[in-house]
Amino acid sequence: MRALRILLIIVVILGGLFVIADRIAVHFAEGEAADKLQSRENLASTPDVNIKGFPFLTQVAGGSLDDVEVGIKNYEAATGTAGKTIRIDDLKADMKSVSFSGDYSSATAATATGTATISYAELLKAAASQPTEVAPGVTARIVGLSDGGNGKIKVMVEGTVSSLGIKRTVPVLSSVTVRNDKVQVHADSLPRLGAAVIAENRIREITDFQQAVDQLPGGIKLDEVQAAQDGVRITVKGSDVRLAG
Repeated sequence: MRALRILLIIVVILGGLFVIADRIAVHFAEGEAADKLQSRENLASTPDVNIKGFPFLTQVAGGSLDDVEVGIKNYEAATGTAGKTIRIDDLKADMKSVSFSGDYSSATAATATGTATISYAELLKAAASQPTEVAPGVTARIVGLSDGGNGKIKVMVEGTVSSLGIKRTVPVLSSVTVRNDKVQVHADSLPRLGAAVIAENRIREITDFQQAVDQLPGGIKLDEVQAAQDGVRITVKGSDVRLAG
């Protein structure tokens, strides 16, 4: 019995040492992965990397991590226009089956899904904010975006009838969708701006617009989008997503 008791104590001690070693190793790996991702994507701040699952060391021995969560507070995505970017906030991605090299210089996830937010202030940059003539003596522009409820965007359109000195702002509920890596805003119904008759295609040049969101980290792509209180919430997904290398 005394020998068995001693053996159990040794097993507990060794188990505790293994857990400590495992947590130290995972902490080091998370730091290395975060540094590599920051360098690869030219990020202003170090991203959060959380390697999930236990034990970590057995996953390392197998050359693949089951689940890795990545968080990037702010990311400047390409828009397709030289010198112009759009800020993506609170990008969180869940990477599955992440294979990596021994020195963590390269890492690739088999699949990835995630979420992020584009603020209305950022999306407004893609809208027609300068007065544009939509009919003789009538100009219009978008002056604001906000949550319209039920997954819609409220687009505030300001119309001016110069001959009458009339200026008014009307709300337009719009649908938001994703197509070809672009966030697209389309008015459900068109506003009336004074008594002028305005062709639909002319007013839609103001109310309808799109914003490309490209070159997201690791090659992930836009999947879906929905209006929310603080901006449009986007979901992203990808395969063979590169975290480093």
